[in-house]
Amino acid sequence: MTEPAGLRERKKQRTRKTLIETAYRLFERQGYDGTTTAEIASAAEVSTATFFNHFATKEDLVLTEDGSRILSTGLDVLMAREAGEPPARLLRRAMLRMLAEAGAGLRDPAGEPERIRLELITSVPSLRATMLQRAFDAQQRLAAALCGACEGELDEIDAAVMVGAVTGAIFAAGLTALRAGTPLDEAMRRAIDLTTA
Repeated sequence: MTEPAGLRERKKQRTRKTLIETAYRLFERQGYDGTTTAEIASAAEVSTATFFNHFATKEDLVLTEDGSRILSTGLDVLMAREAGEPPARLLRRAMLRMLAEAGAGLRDPAGEPERIRLELITSVPSLRATMLQRAFDAQQRLAAALCGACEGELDEIDAAVMVGAVTGAIFAAGLTALRAGTPLDEAMRRAIDLTTA
C-alpha cells in the first residue's frame, strides 16, 4: 500500500530539515570545509543517496531553494498592488510577506539554524559569493516588479534604489543581530519598517 501524497511530502520536509540542522551542527563543530556530505548523512541517520535526493551539493544545503519560493511570494504581492497603494507601502508589504514565508518554510528567521547559516554565508568565501549573486538577481527581479507595478510613479532607478535600500538594511540588520544576540526576525522586521517609513 502506498503512502498518501501529503504524508510523503511531510516526511520529505522532515528529512530535509533534519539534514539541514544536522549539517549546521557539524559545520559549527568541524567547519564547513571539514565536513563531508557522507558525514552529514551518517549523523542524520540517512544514506548518502538520500542526502543527494534532497540536495545536489553541500552548498545547496546551506543555500536552500527556499529562496525562490520566498522571492515568488514577494513578486506575487508586488504584482497584486492594491489601488492607490503607495510604492513604499507596497514594498513593505511584499518584504514582510517574504519574511513571513521564510518563517513558514525550512528557514525560520528566528531559529538557531538560521544564525548558523548566516555565519556560514558571511565566513565561507564560496557561500558568500553564491549568496551575493543570488541576492543581486533577486534584487533585480524585485526592482523590475516594483517598477512595473508602479508604472508612471517610479522609474527603474527609483525602484532599484528602494529595493536595494530595503535588502541592504535587512542584511545589515541580520549581521548586527548575530553579533548582538538580537532575534533575527525582529531585526529584519525593524529594517523593513525603517527603510520603508
